[in-house]
Amino acid sequence: MATPILNLADIALEPRPPEYRPTGAAAERFDARLARLTPRLGLTQLGCSLVAVPPRMRAFPFHSHRRDDELFIVLEGEGQLRLGEAVHPVRAGDVIGCPAGGPETAHQLVNTGTRELRYLAISSQAPVEVCHYPDSGKLGVFAELPTGAFRYLARENEPVDYWDGE
Repeated sequence: MATPILNLADIALEPRPPEYRPTGAAAERFDARLARLTPRLGLTQLGCSLVAVPPRMRAFPFHSHRRDDELFIVLEGEGQLRLGEAVHPVRAGDVIGCPAGGPETAHQLVNTGTRELRYLAISSQAPVEVCHYPDSGKLGVFAELPTGAFRYLARENEPVDYWDGE
């Protein structure tokens, strides 16, 4: 079994693998270093990552989940939470709940501060997830299969890249 205890100070954050890095115009607005904690803790039904976002950037596009709830715990920095049509300021110490749902639960954390925004991203781990991306009109289907991860994104029944239109 994996160790049941990790200290965040000991976690090395990594850039996204090349195949998941934003390209084109999206590269000017999206950047993050991440560490997946779940495998290190031996968890299979709960996801947890440490995320660090530079100033003026976002880690992920504005999106909603149909199955997974997400919980964010802001550790350092400040920013904004886009949630549905609302925008909320966030800062270190805030705990943020983003339930599964439709456009009203679409969410995104944006670093509006002058230093790195660090947070824990915790989620339920449905074996198959469907996400909607209101800003770009995409729909994504994600699944963990015995042969590896499955990822399919489309707009109007046309396959598109994850960062297309972001």
